[in-house]
Amino acid sequence: MKAMIFAAGMGTRLKPFTNYHPKALAEVNSTTLLELCIRYLQRYGIYDVVINVHHFAEQIEDKLLKNDDFDSRIAISDERNELLDTGGGLKKAAWFFEHEQNFVVLNVDVLTNLDLEKMMGTHEASDTIATLAVMKRDSSRQFLFDEHMNLCGWANNNTNEQRISREVSWMQPFAFSGIQVLSASIFNDCPFHGAFSIVNWYLHLAKTHIVKGYDHSGNIFIDVGKPESLEKAAYLF
Repeated sequence: MKAMIFAAGMGTRLKPFTNYHPKALAEVNSTTLLELCIRYLQRYGIYDVVINVHHFAEQIEDKLLKNDDFDSRIAISDERNELLDTGGGLKKAAWFFEHEQNFVVLNVDVLTNLDLEKMMGTHEASDTIATLAVMKRDSSRQFLFDEHMNLCGWANNNTNEQRISREVSWMQPFAFSGIQVLSASIFNDCPFHGAFSIVNWYLHLAKTHIVKGYDHSGNIFIDVGKPESLEKAAYLF
């Protein structure tokens, strides 16, 4: 299986570090988030990876070159001219998954001990077009699922906005962990262009396809988006 790592973001929450570096090169216990992410995928037999770049893209490329791609086979999806957000970034990298049935996508700033092999197996054994890693935890924005963990909508808890894809009588909220196993057929149904969030894509797909949540509550998980979270990650990992 192949994978994509989202590493193009501006990393504004990690300022001042990201005033001079991409967030992918922030370090936890002297190891960059980029390497930690690549090594995580390697533990599950994934060595073919595409990484999107924008903010200080040359620093990421230089890091990969000097370290022989950390023993993986890395391709670059170049977004220097336009930052495409998560949905647009994945769509631009569709060429990398041309001959794949399923693949993994994850954010470079997410650290977890989630059993990716088990998640991939769950996806492959189902009829879902996308399987999203989610947890029961506080978050300002959450996906909404029915009792079968089918995606039905999305909520912004700060503004009380809701976007509903499937009308059901009961929904439960889960926070997205930034890790997903996807079927390549998602590229056959994407009405969006340019820069757009992958959340919009999933909500669109959920209207006519099965998009599943994969509950990994109880796992270690940290979104390394702020300087203080780097310190916490250094302790947890």
